[in-house]
Amino acid sequence: MDQLPNLGREQEMLSIMGLKSIDQLFSNIPDEVRRTEPLPLPPPQSEEEIWRDAQHLLGSNINLDSRPSFLSAGLSRNFVPTMVGMLATRGEFLTSYTPYQAEVSQGMLQAMWEFQTMISELVSLPISNVSMYDASTSAAEAITCAVRVHNKKATQKETIYISELVPPHRMSVIENYVQGAGINIQILKHDQNGHLDIDSASIANGSCAVYVEQPNSFGILDEGLLKLKELIGDNTALIVGVDAVSLGIVSPPGEWGADIVVGEGQPFGIGPTFGGPIYGIFACTDKYIRQMPGRIVGQTHDSNEKMAFTLTLSTREQHIRRHRATSNICSNETLIALMGAMHMSLLGPDGITVLSQRVAASTEVTKKALQSIKGVELVHPNSHNFRDFVIKLPGDSGEAVAFIDSKGVMAGLPLGQWWSEMSSCLLIGCDERTSESDISSLVSAIKEWIKEVEF
Repeated sequence: MDQLPNLGREQEMLSIMGLKSIDQLFSNIPDEVRRTEPLPLPPPQSEEEIWRDAQHLLGSNINLDSRPSFLSAGLSRNFVPTMVGMLATRGEFLTSYTPYQAEVSQGMLQAMWEFQTMISELVSLPISNVSMYDASTSAAEAITCAVRVHNKKATQKETIYISELVPPHRMSVIENYVQGAGINIQILKHDQNGHLDIDSASIANGSCAVYVEQPNSFGILDEGLLKLKELIGDNTALIVGVDAVSLGIVSPPGEWGADIVVGEGQPFGIGPTFGGPIYGIFACTDKYIRQMPGRIVGQTHDSNEKMAFTLTLSTREQHIRRHRATSNICSNETLIALMGAMHMSLLGPDGITVLSQRVAASTEVTKKALQSIKGVELVHPNSHNFRDFVIKLPGDSGEAVAFIDSKGVMAGLPLGQWWSEMSSCLLIGCDERTSESDISSLVSAIKEWIKEVEF
C-alpha cells in the first residue's frame, strides 16, 4: 500500500474509508439520539492512577462479611469452601464454554451431568438442566414451558396463577416473559399468617400453571402447599420456587406433587456478588423435558460401549432454530453451576442437612431475640420460618435501617421497598454464619433506634 500522508491515526482510518470526519462516519444516526456534548471523563491516566482511583471507588462498598449482616431477600450470605475456587479456576473449567464437540469435552460434560444429578436428587425430580441465569428467569421460563405443554387452545389467552407473595423483582421478570405470549396472570391470595389461602386455590384447577414458593418471600414454610397439587389436578402444572439449602431438612417439592422446581442456586458455590453472576436451578418431570429451557447433558455409550456424555435435545437452543426457539436462555451459567456442584460434593448429603439445620437454628434464635424487644412485633408469629422472617417496627423501617447501619449493622430489607403498605416492616435474613455476637449487635442497635423514635 502506498505511504499515506503524515496524518493522525483517526484521520488515517477515515481516509482509508473514504470519509472526511467522525461526524460523517456517524451521519446515519438521527440527531435526536446523538450525544453532542463530550462525556464528563477525566483526562488520560497512568496505570498507577487508574488503580488508585479504582481502589478508592471499591473501598466505598461494604462487604457483607465486614460487619453483622441480616440482609438476604433472595440472595444469601454463605461460606464457600476454599477448594471450590481452587477447582473452578483450573483451565479446563475456567476456559470452557459450550461443549458442542463431545469427543473433546468429556470432562466438562461429565461435570455438568454430575451437577444435574445433584439437583435432581435435591428436589426429587428426574430431570434437571445445567442451569439458568437466576431464580427469576427460572420461574419465568418454567411458566412459559408449562403453558406450551398445557396449552388448550392456541387462539385463546392462557391463564396462570401466581402467589401474591412473589417478590416484585421476580414478578417483573415473569411479566416481561408473559406479556408477549398472550398469557393471563391471576393472583393467589395468602391469609394473615402468610399461608396460601388453600381453600380458594382450587380456582386454579384447569389453568396452565400455578407458581408458589416454599419458603415464600417472608421465609414462611407453608404446610398447606403439600395439598396444592391435589387441588389443582394433573392437567395444571405445579411450579415451586425453593431455597435450595432448605431442602436439607424440608420435604423436596418432587415428593408432594411439583411438576417443575426452580430456585436460586447461589447459596451453593458463590456469594451474593452484588446480584451476579449467579445461577438458577430448573428441574422437572418427564412430561416437560421436550419443552424445558436451557441445556441438558445426557449419559450414553460410545461405539466401544464405554460411558460417554453429550448435549442432548438441544434443538430448543437458539443456535439451532432461532425462529422456533422455546427459550430466551441462549446460554447458561455453567462455571458458576459447577462451583455449586463442587460445593455440594464437598458437603455431601449429611453436610447439606447440617447446613440447613444451622440456618434454621440461627433463624429461630434471631426471631426470639428480636421478639423480646419492647415495640417490636413478629408479623407472622404463628409461622415456621427458614432464613427470613418479618418484624414490625414502631416507625419507618427505611429510617430504622439507616440508623442501624450507622451503628455498624446491616439490619435487613425495608419491605416498603417492595410493598408500600409494609413501610414499617423489616425483612430479617439469617444464614449459617449468623453468630450470637451478630444477633446481640442487631438487638442493641434496634433498641437504641426505638429510644430515638420515642423521644
